[in-house]
Amino acid sequence: MPLHEAENLTYFEILNTMRRPGGLSARPRDMSMQSVTDPSSASGAMPSDGAQVPPVPQPGRVALFLDLDGTLAEIRPDPGLVAIPHATLDILARLDQALDGALAILSGRPGVDLDRLLQPLALPYAAGHGAEWRGRDGRVTQAPPPPGLPAVQAALQAQVEHWPGVWIEAKGHGVAVHFRGAPEYGGRVEAAVREVAGRHPLDFDVQPGKMVFELRPRGVDKGQALRRFMQRAPYAGRTPVAVGDDLTDEAAFIAARQAGGFGIKIGAGPSAAPWRLDDPRALARWLERLGTPAPESGPAISKEQPWAD
Repeated sequence: MPLHEAENLTYFEILNTMRRPGGLSARPRDMSMQSVTDPSSASGAMPSDGAQVPPVPQPGRVALFLDLDGTLAEIRPDPGLVAIPHATLDILARLDQALDGALAILSGRPGVDLDRLLQPLALPYAAGHGAEWRGRDGRVTQAPPPPGLPAVQAALQAQVEHWPGVWIEAKGHGVAVHFRGAPEYGGRVEAAVREVAGRHPLDFDVQPGKMVFELRPRGVDKGQALRRFMQRAPYAGRTPVAVGDDLTDEAAFIAARQAGGFGIKIGAGPSAAPWRLDDPRALARWLERLGTPAPESGPAISKEQPWAD
């Protein structure tokens, strides 16, 4: 099943489909690149949890796209408590220079949250999954919020008031319903979010995540955001590398692969990304190596030879 056809499935159906051999295709039909860990992956099956640690490419050849929650920082029960370690911020500052500015954040958070968490850095970003945009020149542009957003938020708020441990996060262009504190309500949260989204089919897509269901503006995702960056300097002409931990990042992994690059999955779970790191600390170590490479530190990855030795 192509990934874009999965949006009408429930979260649990998506996971079951991803785990079936040949279930959820992570690449376009004309892509011949195979997973380095599974020679049978040409069939379109998702790479398994056994995906290998990624190589360290030459920084002058890559454009790097990073998720934040669960990737640069550990997930917290309350998103307001998330913090990026100071050491990771220092690594990002050096990495931005090493990549000649070909670094951007792809996140579902609003831009104001990203600036708060990344300060003193002011990196380019696609916030709200791409509804809000800041390029290398520092200018911020954003699409207007979907017209149905106030009604959707009010309807969901009325529902979750009866579910202890479930709460709503307003995201500027969308709304997320978290049930990390009450996982037993997961099925009801999903049903409520999909029912409310069905009243506004032109406004929203349902985005499953880790213990959360989100309504994001229709047609907006991290894959589209990555493609937009790749059309502009200093990203254009480089090999895209997308890093993330959740279902929201799968579109970016696929977009990176379609452009000759690859994804890196943080943590466990099936994914379109052929490479894997255990947690944000492991990613920080990998980013540090990428920002300070020796000539022999890793393969030179290019569009002509993506997996060069």
